[in-house]
Amino acid sequence: MAEQAVGVQGFIRRHFLDTRPLAIPHFRRLLFGQALSFIGFQLTAVAVSAQVYALTKSSFWVGMLGPVALVPLVVFGLWGGAIADAVDRRKLLLVCSLISWAATLALLFNAFFLSNIWLLMAAVAVQSIGVAVSSPTRVAIIPRLVPAELVPSANTLNYTLGSLASVLGPLLGGFVLARGGAGMAYLIDALLFGATLYAAARLPRLEPLGESTAPGVRAVVDGLRYIMGNPVVLMSFVVDIIAMAFALPRALYPELAATRFEGSEMAFGWLSASVALGAVVGGVFSGWVGRVRRQGVALTFVIALWGLTVAAAGLAQQLWLVVALLAAGGFADLVSAVWRQTILQTYAPDEMRGRLQGVFYVVVAGGPRLGDMRAGATAAAVGLVPAWVGGGVLCAVAVIIVGLSVPAFRAYRPRPLQEAGAQR
Repeated sequence: MAEQAVGVQGFIRRHFLDTRPLAIPHFRRLLFGQALSFIGFQLTAVAVSAQVYALTKSSFWVGMLGPVALVPLVVFGLWGGAIADAVDRRKLLLVCSLISWAATLALLFNAFFLSNIWLLMAAVAVQSIGVAVSSPTRVAIIPRLVPAELVPSANTLNYTLGSLASVLGPLLGGFVLARGGAGMAYLIDALLFGATLYAAARLPRLEPLGESTAPGVRAVVDGLRYIMGNPVVLMSFVVDIIAMAFALPRALYPELAATRFEGSEMAFGWLSASVALGAVVGGVFSGWVGRVRRQGVALTFVIALWGLTVAAAGLAQQLWLVVALLAAGGFADLVSAVWRQTILQTYAPDEMRGRLQGVFYVVVAGGPRLGDMRAGATAAAVGLVPAWVGGGVLCAVAVIIVGLSVPAFRAYRPRPLQEAGAQR
């Protein structure tokens, strides 16, 4: 019986989600606090898109939410990463979380009293400032809380719970929008945000470990120089930009729900949750991810798979099939994200992690905004289906050409994890 139990445990460890990092209290609070608040964040994202479409009846304006959020993300993501390498990351996380919370309160006020498109856009921009600094700071904290050998597992848990929140948030969004409107969605977000504030407040002091650089232009340039000098790290950013800028159809969800599914709020909620739903499934069955050795080639092909499943979803006529195809793409996206994140966290020394995570967040959050702008503008010019399907096909072709053309990336295999100086 003992041998049988060991065999079952080994099977689970090889094929299912590794939960060992949850035994670390600081990481556990940070993870679950972020997950709860991210449900509210996703709920707000759905409500903002729906409110803009309701006010303007235009996918172009929904797509313009992309550049409105993108500029603060780029500027403050890069600068915020440099700050995270020079100050106590706990305090920085608290301050930036409060900025995001204030933006949510502004959206709440606008929804109940004004319904002004310009105030809504301004609140989205301010929210992006807070998120652009807090997100890379939070991820840069992880290697300080868990041992080096558990960093990939911690990343997978982080992405899986984040993806679960991205499922629950949009699904809740469809329900809330149908019954309480955008204002109720913003109110729920404001209440749930308390979870991330509590988790940040309970963290230990996280002063810089190594030599710190003043958070100015020089620090940002040093981080960019590090990336440009490492083709594997650089290509991990490039392939993600291709995936999001070319293939993400998020800005087209309101129009698809309105034209193909009779304007159903629940259909919009399912569309918004579909990619994250696949990522949750991918996280549960992620035990094999860390055993893949040719990660450069693997990254290239899982992103190509993402593009092809998105293209197929644009042709599907049944809601369940659209959701299933987008979920398959989400599975591929989670695997890609874990590999890319682990590369950054294990290559860089602690004094560089904030800056690299700042660039990572600019790419991860900025790429979808470019995708929103691309999808909205293309749909306005050539129609919904060509914009959706063409983007997915272009992504698959471009990532294979680019990803396989760089020898260092094509041959990349993960090196042993460096000591991370975990703090509990």
